[in-house]
Amino acid sequence: MKIGVISDTHSKIKKAKKAIDRLLEDGAEFFIHAGDIVETEILDMLEATDKKYIAVYGNNDAHLVEYHDKYNLVQEPYYFKLADTKFKLMHLPFYMNGDTEIIISGHTHFFHAEQKGNTLFLNSGEVCARKKPTTEFAMLEVVEEDFFVTHYEKSENEKKFNLNTYSFKRSA
Repeated sequence: MKIGVISDTHSKIKKAKKAIDRLLEDGAEFFIHAGDIVETEILDMLEATDKKYIAVYGNNDAHLVEYHDKYNLVQEPYYFKLADTKFKLMHLPFYMNGDTEIIISGHTHFFHAEQKGNTLFLNSGEVCARKKPTTEFAMLEVVEEDFFVTHYEKSENEKKFNLNTYSFKRSA
């Protein structure tokens, strides 16, 4: 299963649209937003994909509580199962104790993919290009024996996304 992972979109609606469109183009079957959504338009874009999605509240999303029943918004840490895989979703990179197969977080605005023990830790970086002039997001592919993470990044002055793919063995 291919899962599009975005985070820290803040108010950058056009950048979020480009990220979502690219992930759809590359076969995303599900979307995860790891918080700091900020704008309801970004949630509307996720709804419009006709793919299932989940979005966790970030530290800049308190105002979105009034839309909790309209969108698939969750509080952190949020545990769920997808593609026969146990996930923990959060915005703030706390509770990082490796208690699931995959932990997805945001907040730092920097891409990070690392396996520690039997847990893959993934932060897709920032879509908003606020802390650095680079838009980042990721595609997580879950297959029987492996996890593949494709990191997408594009500097403000570049026309196309650069891709790097990392592979991680699943625990037996």
